[in-house]
Amino acid sequence: MLTDDPQKREINNKRHFSFRLNLFFFIVFGLFSVLIIQLAILQFVEGPTLSAAGSKKSTRNVKIAPIRGNIYDSEGKAIAYSTSTQSLYFSIPPNYKTADLEKMAREEAANLVEIFDKYGDPELKMTVDDVIKQMDLGFKLNNISTPRRIKSGLTNDEIAYFLGNRSKFVGIDIMEESVRHYSQDTTAVQLVGYLKKFKGGVRENFSFYADKAKETEPELQYLEDEEVGVDGLEMLYQDALRGKNGLKSYPVNNQEVIVGPVQITNPQKGDDLYLTINRGVQQTTEQAITDQIKKISTSSLSAERASYAKIGFAVAIEVDTGKVIAMASMPDYDPNIWSGGRINQEDYDNIKNVVNNGTITEVYPKYDSDEERAKHPSSLVPLGSTMKPLSVLIGLNEGLFKTTDVYNDTGVFKFGKAGHEVPIINAGGHVYGALDPARAIEKSSNPFMAAMVGSRLNQKYPGAEGVDIWDKYMKEFGLGVSTESGLYMEKKGVVDYYHELETASAQSALIRASFGQQARYTTLQLAVYASMLANHGKRLKPQFVNEIKDSAGNVVQSFTPEVLNTVDFPEEYWKEIETGMGKVGVQGFDGVSYTFNRKTGTAQSDVKGRRADNGIFIAYAPADKPKLAVAVVMPDGGFGGWSAAPVARKIFDAYDYEVGLNGTPGKAKDVAASTETDAAGTETTVQ
Repeated sequence: MLTDDPQKREINNKRHFSFRLNLFFFIVFGLFSVLIIQLAILQFVEGPTLSAAGSKKSTRNVKIAPIRGNIYDSEGKAIAYSTSTQSLYFSIPPNYKTADLEKMAREEAANLVEIFDKYGDPELKMTVDDVIKQMDLGFKLNNISTPRRIKSGLTNDEIAYFLGNRSKFVGIDIMEESVRHYSQDTTAVQLVGYLKKFKGGVRENFSFYADKAKETEPELQYLEDEEVGVDGLEMLYQDALRGKNGLKSYPVNNQEVIVGPVQITNPQKGDDLYLTINRGVQQTTEQAITDQIKKISTSSLSAERASYAKIGFAVAIEVDTGKVIAMASMPDYDPNIWSGGRINQEDYDNIKNVVNNGTITEVYPKYDSDEERAKHPSSLVPLGSTMKPLSVLIGLNEGLFKTTDVYNDTGVFKFGKAGHEVPIINAGGHVYGALDPARAIEKSSNPFMAAMVGSRLNQKYPGAEGVDIWDKYMKEFGLGVSTESGLYMEKKGVVDYYHELETASAQSALIRASFGQQARYTTLQLAVYASMLANHGKRLKPQFVNEIKDSAGNVVQSFTPEVLNTVDFPEEYWKEIETGMGKVGVQGFDGVSYTFNRKTGTAQSDVKGRRADNGIFIAYAPADKPKLAVAVVMPDGGFGGWSAAPVARKIFDAYDYEVGLNGTPGKAKDVAASTETDAAGTETTVQ
């Protein structure tokens, strides 16, 4: 049996230990070598890439909404403008209890009002109830997590107090934002339009904004809480008014704490619109309609009395430029009610009948029920007798009669099968006797138009062809087609003569259309039509903006008249209708200092249970060198010569004073006279 030598065993153990120790150090050395090499690769090879990625990951970018451009009248006075301001917002605390919310909110509101009274602008006073309403505790405007704007236009003292005493209040925050303001005199409200929040319904329901949501350029991307135009010029010129986003960038650590300087790229302010609207003429137009509604609805004169009159519309447009000087849809409202891009249901219910622009689309007066509303006409009405100048032009141009031809008006014209004749009579049963075309316009003869235009056009072009010919003329004069104004919700009108063709006959369609029935049009279309009578057949695109300027005052876009189409008639045809229009009897123009051509109309609308009479009036002045064309529509207004014409008189007078029908503004004469008086007074004093 072999035995181990203890000495040899010890030597072997030491040798094995030494080997294992050396192997361990070798492995450690290898690992450290690999680690050092890897660190070198990270630092010198991949370092720049990883550094950039890490920097990007730790940088926060916040878009800053631009300040919206302003909208000015023709003389440079603001109608709509934006200001950068500090606003106080309130957020409903998380995990609130419904039973405790109102108590907490009222206590908070009382504390806020105390600070507002002590440090705020005296002109911007708020009550506790005002603050509670803005808190929207019933979620009429906001969801639970949406901050509520309590007050804008904070003073420096208010800002300093709230920032230094934030812990004393529940859920408040101060934010810088752009706030839209509209002039308190409510100038051209429905034309200018209003703003709403981009998020939600606007983005989803407007195709224009659905496309904007796909924008990839950071400076053009819309912010969720941004306010955007949803009607009128605010929408039509949204791209110009908006401007471009700014950007706030700042580094943060993994706890989202800012760890470096903030870098800000300022937003670019939107461009400013300078409108064709003359504030003086616009204000006069709005007041004239309001006063006239009140007058005719309570008048003791049977010819003037229109008990149902509640709404009125007017457009004044320059004959040679297409510039819209005034566009009034009355009643109107204060658009500042949309402040913050939202409105509660109660406020909206109060204004929903006057929000839309009745000069371009269909609106109704406010009634207690839909049943009552159905008994009254909307803003879209037939032309009535204001169609007759165009009817005569069509008759002359189609060779249906000559300017020297005479028709014997017996007070009635009948058409249709024997035993089933349909009578066309004059208003009031008048009999006018011998009428040439001009006198037929002057006397507003329905039988003349029916016999000489409608019936003869049907004989020349039997069946649908005649109706097509009529429709062609209507469209050439801007009736039944878009005016191409670009305004949201503009209507082309409602054409009924094709329906009459299908359900009755071509003869009936043309005869009824010849004296102003069978179609309903907008007030803007009537103004364009009147301007074509004035300029002898040149249809101009309505223009609302003179020029667009950037924030530095540089013109970035100007506008020139745009002719949509022309109608070429012999000069003698135009002279014939001018002779008739110059003699039309009308109320409210006594003592005018200018000449004018005009046509009154009493257009009938069949509504539920009755036939409504609508007052219509078109005119242009001066008669020899037309400068301004005006159209006035008074639904349920009765005779146009009594209800609509006096409004037009005030519009012409206002334009003559502000701009000048003959080139010299009346107010310039007043200034000159005042200067002479002052000079005389000064001279006397010196003596």
